Amino acid sequence: MSDLSIALHWQRAEPVLQPGKFSNEHIVQYNSTHDVQVDSAPDWGGDPSNTNPDQALASALSSCHMMTFLALCAKAGWPVASYHDYAEARLGKNAKGQMSVTRIDLNPVVRFDTGFSVDEAQMAEIQDRAHRYCFIANTLAESVEINIC
Repeated sequence: MSDLSIALHWQRAEPVLQPGKFSNEHIVQYNSTHDVQVDSAPDWGGDPSNTNPDQALASALSSCHMMTFLALCAKAGWPVASYHDYAEARLGKNAKGQMSVTRIDLNPVVRFDTGFSVDEAQMAEIQDRAHRYCFIANTLAESVEINIC
């Protein structure tokens, strides 16, 4: 299997590490070349201009779902022209009472080449299959909702 790794770098900016008095801001590096500034979610004191792990999780799920969907459409001969998604991670307490991402909503909008269309049932079926075959979705269990737009 491929080496699917990242590098994470954090350096304390404050003189002392004290509860609630330090920055979580850090860099996540992909493929030794692409740096992303990451912080806590804004509700937890993070800078809203930075990516946070909850968004990164939603991004991973959205990307994986899209790639799986496109592979299924290619096999079915469906000429997808564009795919857009708005994914939203929701924070809350899980069944154990722990803070977690309790749900991720995907809202894919698919456009096909002119003259091609599918009905709602066909779209729902292929989106469901994409969800079932997506590696990230299989990792997250049942906390994903796909809202077909």
